[in-house]
Amino acid sequence: HAHGRATAPRARSGTEPTPLRRRPPLACRSAHLSFVSTMLAAQLLGALALLPAASALVRGTPGPIVTIPLDKQYVPVVRKNKTVSYKTAYFGKVHLGFPQQQAFTVVFDTGYSSVWVPRLQAARSTGGASFDPSASRTYSPSRKAFRMGFGQGSVSGRFCEDDVAIGDLAIKGFVFAEVFNASGLRSYDRLEFDGVFGLGLGSTPGAPTVMQRLVKAGQLEAPVFGFYLGKGAPGELVLGGVDPEHYVGDFNFVELNSARQWSAPLDSVQVAGRLRLSATSSAVVDSGTSLLVGPEGEVQAVAAMLGAGSLMGFHTIPCDAETPSLVFSIGGRAYPLEAEDLIVQRLAGGLCILGLQALPSTLTGADTWILGDVFMRKYYVQFDWGQQRLGFALAKRAGDNFV
Repeated sequence: HAHGRATAPRARSGTEPTPLRRRPPLACRSAHLSFVSTMLAAQLLGALALLPAASALVRGTPGPIVTIPLDKQYVPVVRKNKTVSYKTAYFGKVHLGFPQQQAFTVVFDTGYSSVWVPRLQAARSTGGASFDPSASRTYSPSRKAFRMGFGQGSVSGRFCEDDVAIGDLAIKGFVFAEVFNASGLRSYDRLEFDGVFGLGLGSTPGAPTVMQRLVKAGQLEAPVFGFYLGKGAPGELVLGGVDPEHYVGDFNFVELNSARQWSAPLDSVQVAGRLRLSATSSAVVDSGTSLLVGPEGEVQAVAAMLGAGSLMGFHTIPCDAETPSLVFSIGGRAYPLEAEDLIVQRLAGGLCILGLQALPSTLTGADTWILGDVFMRKYYVQFDWGQQRLGFALAKRAGDNFV
């Protein structure tokens, strides 16, 4: 684990995690956007690369803390067959099947609870992995249909069972979806992700989530996971703990206000000294969404107060402008985002694109703010599955031109 030791958090709110004594890492295996806001999916996914294997730090029972490297990619935003901007996305590696482990590059998505990968029929002509059931002795098909819809299309197939490996964790007989048809998902062929690995709450009947299976089997040091999304560095997913090398100070915890998504009470959205909005009462933290996404009217008001103009559908500001902070108040605590946090790309001519996007009021879920990668680069997020709460701490990071 190149970034230092991982830790399992204590149960009490606001306390320091208990450090683990390092032991030699286990042998590495070769290796919504959430899609969350399914309306924005095709915009936020993109080019992937093969990643190095994950490693685990183990301390006796009940199970290990596993770290999964997340590769950071610059995803092109294409409009009228022309790349007009870039967003970022973070991807990692999982394996399916036995004895031959088939590697897939996936989006670890806290806004979605299922797992899907493509069969050969749905594989991209530009390359990428596809699931081969004939290569696995533990594969078991089913007749239960699967369909996942996006704003830019959909994928469909059926559920099945097989063994899955996440770093040094293994789940036998895990229920996931094999996708036979991805033709309805526009842009999938020119993108490079294989599938989605959901870490969200809620589950499909007969298909327990990854966390439900891992916790029930006692495979994790603690029933939590933590996300670090590096601004100037690769990201990291920690299963079973958090990584103190990637945050500073203590975690501030807030209980979830939904049993089906990683949603917290949102007190207000403020543009420092200029605007305070309190109509929207929930904020979903979603590792699968690149931007900050909110109700259309509120996003327009925030953009105006930030002094943003519009260019090709993006909110832009002069890069050298004195821009006020955007503050999300969650569970009684303020989480400010400064201009450097909000900027997702610098354009020629001194303009900067803000990581801010509106959900049209006619869409389902448009009455919620989605705190995507823009927020999660500033704040390390602990997803406490056991106590049904979220923990926020300031992330350590280095800067670069693209965020």
